[in-house]
Amino acid sequence: MKILVTNDDGIFAQGLWTLVKQLKSIAQVIVVAPDREQSAIGTAVTLRQPLRVQRVRPMVSGIETYSVEGTPTDSVILALGKLVKNKIDLVISGINQGPNLGDDVLISGTVGAALQGYLRGFPALAISVNGADSLYLANAAKLAALLAKKIESNVLPTNIFLNINLPNLPLAKIKGVKITRLASGSHTDTVEDGNNGKWGYYWLVRQKINKNTDEETDIWAIEQGNISITPLHTNLTRKPSPSIPDSLFSDLLRELQQ
Repeated sequence: MKILVTNDDGIFAQGLWTLVKQLKSIAQVIVVAPDREQSAIGTAVTLRQPLRVQRVRPMVSGIETYSVEGTPTDSVILALGKLVKNKIDLVISGINQGPNLGDDVLISGTVGAALQGYLRGFPALAISVNGADSLYLANAAKLAALLAKKIESNVLPTNIFLNINLPNLPLAKIKGVKITRLASGSHTDTVEDGNNGKWGYYWLVRQKINKNTDEETDIWAIEQGNISITPLHTNLTRKPSPSIPDSLFSDLLRELQQ
């Protein structure tokens, strides 16, 4: 199995290399990721300037690694169109330190990168942990590897695009794994004034919305201490989800806790 790994936190982000280290034990891994942090850039594509790519020394030995002077989406397009010489079986974006829930998937660079793999016919996973200072990245890495093996063995369908969020909790405190849909919101954006003494400017500020009480949504699942797995599609919310057995998710938690 060959897995393309990318992210929106940049080529040297801890979450990316925690993921790569875990995946290396089950697959051949290639990394193509932005050269700097690119959060909240969504599906942006660079069209009016050249894209510079540099082969860099990996933080996990033996991994073919490229740094892209562009967006997460650019990185996947370049990887699949030019840099990867042999067939890819799966695209994984992450591990993002911070959640990608509700409407935020529309601006998420993590989700945007995974989307490019899905649009090109590959199964794709976007994986995040609900904490800016995530202490439990290894949980997300192990979950990604388990899902990759289920895709390889056809336990999961290959035409899937999954947005996965884990609570920032030790495994023993995670209550379950829920298949969810996107909540109708996650943040509200406001504008604040600023001034440096010479001229004025504005800050765009994100404020968390009230707790979500809909038990089928990703935000509710995370708030209750569950892992949220949300099937997405190119129209994101309307197409029926692929058929996934409910028992798969209870099995996943048991396997994670072993």
